[in-house]
Amino acid sequence: MKIAVSIWEGKVSPVFDTASRLLVLDVEDNKETSRLELYLDEQTLIQKCSRIQVLGVDVLICGAISRHFEDMLTTSGICVIPWVCGSVTEILESYMQGNLLHSRFSMPGCNQEKGRKRKKGKQLQRHCRRMED
Repeated sequence: MKIAVSIWEGKVSPVFDTASRLLVLDVEDNKETSRLELYLDEQTLIQKCSRIQVLGVDVLICGAISRHFEDMLTTSGICVIPWVCGSVTEILESYMQGNLLHSRFSMPGCNQEKGRKRKKGKQLQRHCRRMED
């Protein structure tokens, strides 16, 4: 499985649509087997989506993301876990342990009662893990 995280100064990039760096990890049995950091220098969201597809990303963890871009990615078969903030190291550890969707990793102003209607909490993480099978 490949997990990608938008990054900025060791943290999850606050806005994925304008993010310029992506960390891509190959993971087997909840253990990292390889890691690649790359620049997203594509100019349009369609080009960024295509690049992420070509990389073979299964799960994308990011901060804020426009509905349009999120829809493009999910339609492409990529599980998007948005509105996440914090240290990339902590985020990845929590994802591997199944605890990523803890409120301490939610962007300020994001909680389960407000914002877009989407799968919540462990339901989203289980959905993303099912995609691995």
